[in-house]
Amino acid sequence: MLNKIGPIFVTVSFKALASLPLNVLQKIGYCAGWLLWILPGKYKRRAWVNMRRAFPDATPNMLRESLINVGQLFLEMPYWHTRQDEQELARQVQFDGWDKIEQALNKGKGLILLGPHAGSFESLGAIYTSRFPATVLFRPPRIAWLQEWIIKTRSRARLTMAPANHTGVRSLVKALKRGQSIGILPDQVPVMGEGAWAPFFGEPAYTTTLVERLQSLTQAPIFVMAAKRNGIGKGFTVYCQELVERLSEDPQRAAAQINRAMEDMIRLMPTQYLWGYHRYKQPRVKAHKASAVGQIQS
Repeated sequence: MLNKIGPIFVTVSFKALASLPLNVLQKIGYCAGWLLWILPGKYKRRAWVNMRRAFPDATPNMLRESLINVGQLFLEMPYWHTRQDEQELARQVQFDGWDKIEQALNKGKGLILLGPHAGSFESLGAIYTSRFPATVLFRPPRIAWLQEWIIKTRSRARLTMAPANHTGVRSLVKALKRGQSIGILPDQVPVMGEGAWAPFFGEPAYTTTLVERLQSLTQAPIFVMAAKRNGIGKGFTVYCQELVERLSEDPQRAAAQINRAMEDMIRLMPTQYLWGYHRYKQPRVKAHKASAVGQIQS
């Protein structure tokens, strides 16, 4: 029963929210973030601990601003994932680095985009594919119908969603070999055996080794991208930095390089990182022995 009702309910809710102007969604999100701030909860406690790990001088006001941005992030999601008017979406964004992206793609090796949980990371797929095609890796939810719904809702004319499994990783390789772009959330904790421990703001964090393997296989350049929220109704500023130094072939060193690049981007918007995400948790053990990362074929 839920398999039939669930997609309908979520789709109707998303479309109803997406019909609202973006600034209205941000105001609702602001209120939702205030609730996170004033109410006790595990997410709030973890966010404070993680923020103080990265910024020992962080203040309660910084935590409050961070939680408000979390509320806005989730209320903006329907707008970015449901609306297909790319010109309207583009008007919300300030970014002057498209030439740099195009030059990298012209090398014919593809391009690896790393988007940390910072700023309006949910908007990056729509923003980027308004110009260039991309395949984006996502972690499939445990509910089967929700995975299908995510793929259907987020996919666009130039955006392909790839689940984080063997099939999805093969899709990333194929996209790179076609000279196209792929997107990965590099600060998402992978399952055991698909990552390496490396410092993240001074604390060991289990970090994906997939990025290094993909670059080793295709020689694709790597860019870190994030969209900073400029305030209610004030649009977004996209930051994009290239990892000029090639990733080390040593998994731990490569993971450390990636984490340093993430830290540099997060410092540009410290109160817009998803500090409540359980970044330092122990990775879960995969149900079967085969590893999606280890299955990359040339």
